[in-house]
Amino acid sequence: MPNLTHINSSGKASMVDVSAKPDQVRTAEATGHIILARTTISLIRQNKMKKGDVLTVAEIAGIQGGKKTSELIPLCHPLSITKIEVKASLDKTGVRINSLARCKGKTGIEMEALTAVSVALLTIYDMCKAADKAMIIDEIRLLSKTKEDI
Repeated sequence: MPNLTHINSSGKASMVDVSAKPDQVRTAEATGHIILARTTISLIRQNKMKKGDVLTVAEIAGIQGGKKTSELIPLCHPLSITKIEVKASLDKTGVRINSLARCKGKTGIEMEALTAVSVALLTIYDMCKAADKAMIIDEIRLLSKTKEDI
């Protein structure tokens, strides 16, 4: 059986101690998509949704969500985030969200990139739910993660 890093000697979930690891610049990119009705896409494109500018609000919400990851995911470490970027773009079937997250620290930032995408997509869902009852959030995934020695 592999050595599980997030389990203590009693078999209980435990946050990993990363204090001995060196600081590195860590970057992660993630993506996700929400399928929308054609009429919903048109309303977003024309900025006519009742709750306002869907794409801009989703981008800002994604940034906020990424910054709150350690408060939402129990075993995630709080990180010294240096950048979170969230881009929302309309396509033929809905909205694609892409995120980039970067930190200087001892552990990765992929959860922040994924959380940013997820919160942005949930924001779109919330802002469009009155107009579109058949939305589908899908394709949330990590695209890349890197670490560079300082």
